[in-house]
Amino acid sequence: MAPGTIPERVTAFREKYRGEHVGPRYSGRAHFAFTSLGSLGVILLALSRVEAVRPWEWLTVPGVFLLGNVVEFLGHRGPMHHKRRGLGLLFQRHTEQHHRFFTHDALAYESSRDVKMVLFPPVLLLFFLGAVAAPLGVLTFLVSTRNVGWLFVASTVGYYLSYEWLHFCHHLPPEHRLARLRPLGWLRRHHQAHHDPSKMGRWNFNITVPLSDWLFGTLASPPTSEDGRRADP
Repeated sequence: MAPGTIPERVTAFREKYRGEHVGPRYSGRAHFAFTSLGSLGVILLALSRVEAVRPWEWLTVPGVFLLGNVVEFLGHRGPMHHKRRGLGLLFQRHTEQHHRFFTHDALAYESSRDVKMVLFPPVLLLFFLGAVAAPLGVLTFLVSTRNVGWLFVASTVGYYLSYEWLHFCHHLPPEHRLARLRPLGWLRRHHQAHHDPSKMGRWNFNITVPLSDWLFGTLASPPTSEDGRRADP
């Protein structure tokens, strides 16, 4: 198959998915803006509440990002790729839809309407804020300090946003200027290897920085280029 050619099976699935799940009023640009502006608004609000941060309180930021990296890995390797009771929708959307819409030889979206298959649904941001960031931020405030609580909220939402932005970059057309940046290019190829059907259930589960993939022994060598040539794990 020539480079840039979308396999027939992928084309057929994309057309079917768009017809069944992407309504005429859906806007990929609005979806991206809601996720970005909503997250940035919460981050700026939380940071505006921080005052006279002591050096040890700043450790909240890297601590949250390390914890987030492990949670990202476990969630992706677990319910997103293996059916779990009560979490079937995660498996359906990720393994049965996302991985059929995007494969290692058809990684890029074709139009802004395909963003629906890249980013989390907008309602998930509201759920994340209400059920994760806010209550855990309050708990952190109660057991530590006010600054740590607000930094926890800002860092948690910041990790969510970095996940969404990086995943979006991974599925950009390969000629896009962001996709051609060397660090993003390497991460994109790391994600491309995960979209190989023979590897998706075993390798390269991190979307952001593949730290947990390295720690847990699931780091496979990314393709050497966008033409589909791949190295073995």
